Amino acid sequence: MAKLEKTMFREYDIRGRVNKAELNIKSVYLINRGFAKFLNKRGIKKAIVGYDSRPSSPRFHQATLKALTDSGIDVIDIGLSLSPIFYFAQYYFKTKGGVIITGSHNPSGWSGFKHAYDYSLTLLPDDVKEIYGLATQEDFVQGKGKVEKKDVFKPYLEDCKKRVNLKKKLRVVCCCNHGTAGAFAPKVLKAVGCEVIELYCDLDTTFPHGNPNPSVPELMEDCGKKVVDMKADIGVGLDGDGDRLGVVDEKGNFVSMDKVEILLARHVLKQHPGAKIIFDVKCSEALPEDIKAHGGIPIMWITGHSYIKAKRMEEDAELAGELSGHIFYKDHYGFDDAIYAALKLLGYLSSQNQTISQLLAKTPQYVSTSTLHAECADEIKYQVQEKLTKEFKDTGLKVIDINGARVYLDDSTWGLVRPSSNLPVLVLRFEAKTKEKLDKVQKLFRKVMDKYPEISKDWRHG
Repeated sequence: MAKLEKTMFREYDIRGRVNKAELNIKSVYLINRGFAKFLNKRGIKKAIVGYDSRPSSPRFHQATLKALTDSGIDVIDIGLSLSPIFYFAQYYFKTKGGVIITGSHNPSGWSGFKHAYDYSLTLLPDDVKEIYGLATQEDFVQGKGKVEKKDVFKPYLEDCKKRVNLKKKLRVVCCCNHGTAGAFAPKVLKAVGCEVIELYCDLDTTFPHGNPNPSVPELMEDCGKKVVDMKADIGVGLDGDGDRLGVVDEKGNFVSMDKVEILLARHVLKQHPGAKIIFDVKCSEALPEDIKAHGGIPIMWITGHSYIKAKRMEEDAELAGELSGHIFYKDHYGFDDAIYAALKLLGYLSSQNQTISQLLAKTPQYVSTSTLHAECADEIKYQVQEKLTKEFKDTGLKVIDINGARVYLDDSTWGLVRPSSNLPVLVLRFEAKTKEKLDKVQKLFRKVMDKYPEISKDWRHG
């Protein structure tokens, strides 16, 4: 049996460090031979392959092509790409299978894969386990597939243009923190009629201005400053593979994505009254409150792009989103696309006679923390979470346990702890109507979690 580090095989994707122990030419080849057998078992003989701009990606790309073709899979090679453009390629080329090589928003020195075996559908936990088993057993399918190179960005751009209509020209700062999205996002924004001010859109995977992770307020500070300096209407940030969005308002203030989803939901509900809107367990109570106020049906679900994507399909929801910035539209194939979500937000903003900060001021107001991380080893974080959930339930408080423990002190005061699917951490978030109540719920969590030496007492911004 082949040895592959099991910690790379996460809940819904495969991600690890580029080194001898984790991701290297041999392990990449084995993983994708396993994926090829996974496809073969489902009668899929063709796959899309793309990759991001990280230094390891070209050689991992070649190893992936070899793994698939050695297994008899024919490949459509779309080259340098983003996850949403890769998903679009599945529809455009009518091809269910595929893999994009990407480290997403992880630091320099990381890489990984998003594997797909149906339209708008990436791996779920049981699928990841199956690929791990197939890759380590090395009982592969043999064959001789062919590779065909295709451009898909132009069709993707034209598809976006058809679906978005700006009522007026907007000045937009586009910040990509040197991730792969910088090669694509500004072009689309310009094509729909925006005046685009590019910030850190050149590709540099040393990430000199911080990782391409727009859900972290500190990593959007430069974007906010540029918005103010240039008197822009809005700033948008994209993560490394272009499937997550971040936003700053015209005053340069960071806007959490649950607040952004409020505006997106209002827009959707005007066009689709009574629509279902999905959000993850980390989101503010302001979101379901506002969805109900505008006639929609809010549905809370598990954090994770694969889970949210699958739930959107199951519920036939018009819109779904996560606090981390994954946004899914039914009218755009149902996959997460930061560029498209930005276009929809800009379309809504262009139809209003108010700034984004004025619109947000009229939404329900809560006091929230950003996402926090407490280190906890990958090997034990799920077991630790089970103990925490039980302990919180034993207090008699209301606990929503679909994903970790969302613990309510009252209807508007809550705290969340859940294991990260990508990192060796527990993820925390807190919210209340007042600062005093926010402090109270954080103290409760400190009291419970400090009993566990496996959990770091240092809670850092995620």
